[in-house]
Amino acid sequence: MTSASYIFLAGASRGVGREIAQYLTAQQLKVKALLRTPAVATELEKIGIQVVQGDALNIEDVERAMLTDEPIHTVISTIGGLPSDRERPDYPGNKNLIDAAVKAGVQKFILVSSIGAGNSVVAASPQVLAVLGKVLAEKDKAEQHLIASGLTYTIIRPGGLKSEPATGNGVLTEDPRIIGSINRADVAQLVGRCLNSDSTNNKILSAVDRNMLFTQTEFAEFGLD
Repeated sequence: MTSASYIFLAGASRGVGREIAQYLTAQQLKVKALLRTPAVATELEKIGIQVVQGDALNIEDVERAMLTDEPIHTVISTIGGLPSDRERPDYPGNKNLIDAAVKAGVQKFILVSSIGAGNSVVAASPQVLAVLGKVLAEKDKAEQHLIASGLTYTIIRPGGLKSEPATGNGVLTEDPRIIGSINRADVAQLVGRCLNSDSTNNKILSAVDRNMLFTQTEFAEFGLD
């Protein structure tokens, strides 16, 4: 990354996105965040993040935020809907971000998806699929749109997310059968390490805590260079 370029983060208001925002600013990286609701804007600005008001579901908002004179090195998206949302952004919001990233000439796009999407559906239980099947289908559509976009991408599929401090035991694997839990702070660390790791380019990786596996399946950890 150059000092003139920055990271564009969508989903910074809560969850994994908020953890990523804190991790990136701790690394002294320039971050711009797209925020739909202004409630947490002040908190993000206090840690040095440039906030742009806008909704990922509105392509004009996304392009206004991304197509500027400041070059974007990487887009990171953690956006996903809440059960209360009338329209979930899992696919349409990410599609807008991906399409704008192509126009902006972004060098890399990191999409935080979920175990159970795409070929990792084999890892999800019938109970999970019964509850989250529609959501996972939307996440899969977003993944496929990113893959087809021509952008250099990394897709990270976390397992069950917990709001606990980082353990340092978060690992990535290309094995789609793996299922387990992981703390959001550990997902943030893995995303941060993928920023400048060429080995993760055009890879789809599941993220779990090696000590929180649901099944004791042997698997190969993905080495981050």
